Amino acid sequence: QGQLVESGGGSVQAGGSLRLSCAASGYTYSRYCMGWFRQAPGKEREGVAGIDSDGVTTYADSVKGRFTISKDNAKNSLNLQMNSLKPEDTAMYFCAADLRYPYCLGPSLSFGYYNTWGQGTQVTVSS
Repeated sequence: QGQLVESGGGSVQAGGSLRLSCAASGYTYSRYCMGWFRQAPGKEREGVAGIDSDGVTTYADSVKGRFTISKDNAKNSLNLQMNSLKPEDTAMYFCAADLRYPYCLGPSLSFGYYNTWGQGTQVTVSS
């Protein structure tokens, strides 16, 4: 069974940067739809960025131009580069994968689209 483990979270001041990583095991994750989600206290989990088998990406409007999702196929991992961070980016960030289909035709930010989740890593941005 697939397993996802996030790392790279932490505390940073507004305007700073962080790079999240998601180590994947059990599958060759580059073939599948993968994404990053976040959940702030008292709020629903929301899609941040998604990537498909061909490297096509999609982003939430709130992070466009600031966040970049990428795959490291050699390491079987997923990354999220976060620049120009804002206090409203503070949340628990989760890595996700859709392991139901052997090929991903398009990236998604939909929570229900994914069936495998990591435990999350906390990102805190102070003003």
